[in-house]
Amino acid sequence: MSPLLPGLGFLLLLLLLGCQGAAAAGTQLCSSSPVNESAMCASVPSASQEQLLEVSQGRRSPCSLSFAQLACAQGAWLQDLQDDFLSSLYSCLASEPSTALDPEYSILFFSKYDARKLLGSLTEFSHQFSRVPVSLEWSLVFLNGLWERMLQVPGIGTPPVLLPWLHGGLQPLLGHPEVFGCLRAKDVSCEQFQLLVAALDGIYSQLSVQEQRNLYAGIKHFLTQRGPSQSCHSPNSTAWFRNFLGSFLEHATVEDLQLFGDEATLQKFARDPVNMEMVGNLTLLRETALYYTLLLTSAPAFPLASLPDRFLCYLSPGAVANLSTEEALGVAQRLGRSCPWSRGVPGASLELQVASSLLRNLEDFSPAMLAALGQAALGLSVSRIQENIPEEHLEAALPALGRVRGWRDEQARAVVSKLLQSGHQILDGQSLAQLGTLVGGLNSSTLWSLSPEVVLEAVQLPAFAQHVDTLPRALKGILVEKLSSRVAHPSELVRLIPSALASSIPKSLLVFGEEKPNVQDLNDKPWTREQAAMFFSDVVKAEPDFSRLSQSVLQGFTCAAASAVGAERFQELARVMRKKKVKLGQDQLSCLLRMVTLHGIPQDWDTYPQDLLLFLSPSDYAGNCSQFFINVGKANKDVLPREDPQRQQLLLEALECLGVPGTQINHTSAEILGWLVCELDGDYIRGSGGSFLKDLSHCGSFLPEQEEAIRDVLSSGNTTFGPPSAWSAFTLSELSGLIPVLGASILQQIPKKAVTTWLRNFAWDSHLSREELATVIGGLLPRRHKRAEAGCPAELEITKTMLDDELMPTYYIPEELLRACLQNISQENYLYLENDLSNILNYPFSNPQLAIVKEYLDERYPNGYPEKVLSAMGPLLPLLSPEEISTWNMSSADTLAAFLKTQPQPSDSLASAAIRRYLELGNALNATALDAIGTKYVCLLNATDLKAINPSSLKLVSLNPSACSQETKNILYQKAKEAFSDQHHSPAYYELILPYLGGAPAADLKVLSKDDVNMNVSTFVTLRRDSLMLLTPAEVQGLLGVHLPGLARWQSRAPVRDWAALQKQSELDELHIGLTGGVQEGYINLVTPKFPAMSSAPLGTVAMVFHLLPALLLSFLTVSILS
Repeated sequence: MSPLLPGLGFLLLLLLLGCQGAAAAGTQLCSSSPVNESAMCASVPSASQEQLLEVSQGRRSPCSLSFAQLACAQGAWLQDLQDDFLSSLYSCLASEPSTALDPEYSILFFSKYDARKLLGSLTEFSHQFSRVPVSLEWSLVFLNGLWERMLQVPGIGTPPVLLPWLHGGLQPLLGHPEVFGCLRAKDVSCEQFQLLVAALDGIYSQLSVQEQRNLYAGIKHFLTQRGPSQSCHSPNSTAWFRNFLGSFLEHATVEDLQLFGDEATLQKFARDPVNMEMVGNLTLLRETALYYTLLLTSAPAFPLASLPDRFLCYLSPGAVANLSTEEALGVAQRLGRSCPWSRGVPGASLELQVASSLLRNLEDFSPAMLAALGQAALGLSVSRIQENIPEEHLEAALPALGRVRGWRDEQARAVVSKLLQSGHQILDGQSLAQLGTLVGGLNSSTLWSLSPEVVLEAVQLPAFAQHVDTLPRALKGILVEKLSSRVAHPSELVRLIPSALASSIPKSLLVFGEEKPNVQDLNDKPWTREQAAMFFSDVVKAEPDFSRLSQSVLQGFTCAAASAVGAERFQELARVMRKKKVKLGQDQLSCLLRMVTLHGIPQDWDTYPQDLLLFLSPSDYAGNCSQFFINVGKANKDVLPREDPQRQQLLLEALECLGVPGTQINHTSAEILGWLVCELDGDYIRGSGGSFLKDLSHCGSFLPEQEEAIRDVLSSGNTTFGPPSAWSAFTLSELSGLIPVLGASILQQIPKKAVTTWLRNFAWDSHLSREELATVIGGLLPRRHKRAEAGCPAELEITKTMLDDELMPTYYIPEELLRACLQNISQENYLYLENDLSNILNYPFSNPQLAIVKEYLDERYPNGYPEKVLSAMGPLLPLLSPEEISTWNMSSADTLAAFLKTQPQPSDSLASAAIRRYLELGNALNATALDAIGTKYVCLLNATDLKAINPSSLKLVSLNPSACSQETKNILYQKAKEAFSDQHHSPAYYELILPYLGGAPAADLKVLSKDDVNMNVSTFVTLRRDSLMLLTPAEVQGLLGVHLPGLARWQSRAPVRDWAALQKQSELDELHIGLTGGVQEGYINLVTPKFPAMSSAPLGTVAMVFHLLPALLLSFLTVSILS
């Protein structure tokens, strides 16, 4: 065998062939040089140079020559072959059995290739087959020759030379870990393999995650092919992880580690200093990190003080259960410094479990002790706060506790409530700011009781301003209202408001009027699009250099403001928005497009906001159509609603541009399509054989027929992922976006180990909702447990540790186990469950499990749930009824807001019941209640409710009643008109009144038509029908402004068709937009009166109609004669 080149000459040996499937087949397909060419080629018909030239020029099929003929041809002739030759050759060979081919021909063929030429061909091959699996057998055949050729490449052991070979050409051949099996067949020694791993480790950081996983799978196959006893263990070194896995340990699961050795051996490896130093710089899978830490700490009397900080975050609660007070405090302090402690971060619940376990060893919570805990104070349970910590200790430790990040709402409320009940007073801004991160524990009544001066002082203190972002929306609104009542001008409010509160300022308070805004102050704050629209006009007038405007300010772009700046400055504004990647809404982009194309189609589209391309065709674009769709694929797809026909139009044009044959999309086309692959129907998904499944996993949602097609393709097993029964946790990680559509039939085929490993390591990093994860747990895990007997198994007793475990639902299958264990829960643990209910219900419990939790809560609270339970009801909403809600104590706007803002949000029937209950108890629809009701539920209010709203409250919220009844629109319009009456002559008035215009009378619309408001056509067609019919063409032109041409697209649809029918055609012609359907000169447009049906109209009405008919006919004849 050839000697191993320094560093990594043996690399490709690693890549080399494998032989799982059949040991004999692997041995047969594995051979080594040197090759006796004369003996091999003696009986092979010769291929001429002319034949090879014809193949290279495309005049002869590569299938006309056998692989043996190619291998035996002169090397110089092979250099004329094109880079796509290997792809064509594989297509010829793939249908033939690999066993019919002598693998030595592979060595001979590739040995004659120039290295650069070969790398180019492999790169082309990789590009074509990157998403189409190459069979194991042909991977073996190709690699048998490739690795021998690579060993001869100068410098192959160095990263700059090695990386292009791995990146460029070998990936399709490395999808099978079995290709590494030939290393054993070729008698590769452990010493040689160690050098190989070291070389691969040198380029690890430059590999993609998929490349890392493929190589790790091969390394694992080599090391475990003959069992743990043959895994290259050495009595002279315990640095096995470093020597034989290196950085690839990041992809090892616990099950993998257990294949490498028994527990005693793994403990020795884990404690080796070299291994510990390496692992300290790696990001292990969560479960693997826990196991590695367990290996470290499981030795008798292992001193936790010697445990590296990196491993502290993966301690188990049991490892700290029996520490002395001094030891517990020491670990708690280190834990607080070393771990992230961020809610929502995978593993954060484990830190809380450990902290909670540590704090159970502490008895005396003195101020010094509380201050020393740092972040570990998050382990304090609500009951511990309420019962074991004196008020004076909390008050003395308040500065330290106010610096702890990540308090749960229940904990913060417990601390603040205990402080206030003991007499702690908030007398000034300093005392309010002293609460720090605990400020979220304040309730609305406490905030309302504070003077505006206290709030004003507090918001100017960094200790307060940096923590208000954790406050609930309702409390932020109270602070803003207090602050706004103290300042006289919008510019002062903007200057003083903390960034975390800026988005809570009502739009009406951001109207500057005659006051000149401070642009820098506006730039420094994060605004919503609606807020920025209030002052956008003022800003573009005040700022000579648009490039100095922030993305947040620029998103407030309005047509009225842009049309006032002049053509040259508008072009500058549009280009700045492109550079700053400003995200605009559909109506804003529609206006921007009209203004950009006012004088023709520009040739420099690439200098304008990219999202404009969503409204264009390739013919409008100066570049080629492929580049057009590459840019469309990078645009913000959310601008176009899923049902928007423009999406399908873009897809059809893209398919035509790419020349897609039939329904087969290749990898290259999928890359160009970008998000447009999400629009492909089921026929394309099936016809493409899974070549763009990874692209589909980013789509977020699918139509039913797309879901069915995805299931068909995955069920077939003919994808790079293989059949579901062979999937691993890594497969599920790659397909996480498709998991919600898999269905029970596929979920039940996936190995249980793969599922549990995925849940513990990857699920929390995915974007799956709680409900989707619950479906996975219910569908993937086979219910093999016996039905629960009387009583709860000891290992499933519901303790604080269990309640802190986000995988808790997986332990209670079948769900009867949960019922049995809840019935036996101790009072102490029940209080912990109740106080942390909002967090626990976010675990992925299945619906049957949730039903048992609700059943238990119903037993505990037969007279209705308390407020702290109501705010956590989100996951239980499908199990609630309006009748239940009608008995709740919905006593405050805070309680209503907590319920209506739960996730997922309540259905209309549940929300209506909650609102009705709130009002029945005598509560008012104040700003807090209206903000909680919001646009989503405003249509549920009846006329009596709406008329009771104080306009001043409406001024502080953002509602959009466009989807409501006409009566609701009419009432709210009048309320809004009164609320914003002081802004009636301001340019911002239109933006304030815009959501309510569906209820505006004609007289008010006529006034607006004189104000250059540039109303969108989408708004125009939703105006009150009777109001719209009374507008003249000139008034409509005044309302629509630059959007007027869009009216022509509506001329065949109501209400534009009906409005046009009432106008003189000559007046419509004056609009110059091609609008037809008006009344011609000399004609009368007789609108037929619509009378009630005879069967339903009162007889008196019918008689009256017939009585008036002669008079009507006479009037008609008279008018006809006179005209």
